[in-house]
Amino acid sequence: METPAHEDLPTSAQQALDALTVNADDQAALTTLAHTDVLVPVPDDAVDGEGADATMLALPVLEQPSGDQVVPVFTTEGEMAELLPFVSRYRLIPLGALASQWPEEDLSLAIDGSSSHALTLTSQGVRTLLAR
Repeated sequence: METPAHEDLPTSAQQALDALTVNADDQAALTTLAHTDVLVPVPDDAVDGEGADATMLALPVLEQPSGDQVVPVFTTEGEMAELLPFVSRYRLIPLGALASQWPEEDLSLAIDGSSSHALTLTSQGVRTLLAR
């Protein structure tokens, strides 16, 4: 069985990420991203607490070799499996909603970190560019 040709085409979120690497002020691309649902990994050892507030989300934080802390999110399951093959659970969150509640601390956001569409934003960039 052949793979449909359209599966190789970038998603609208990936096209927006590509546009932002060319022009970081591309408002159409920023708007597309802000309205995109992203996959936020949930570590397999995370416990679903009874009575936990369903509106609260524990952000997965990875520490880079430089010591910078980054939250990885992904536009597709395939992108997530590429970088974090050991994570099997995730929550689907609109990126703009995630950005509007971004913590004040110095925490970067990496979108599709291992792909050719990867984009990393500083905490300030997340709040100013994506919180819509």
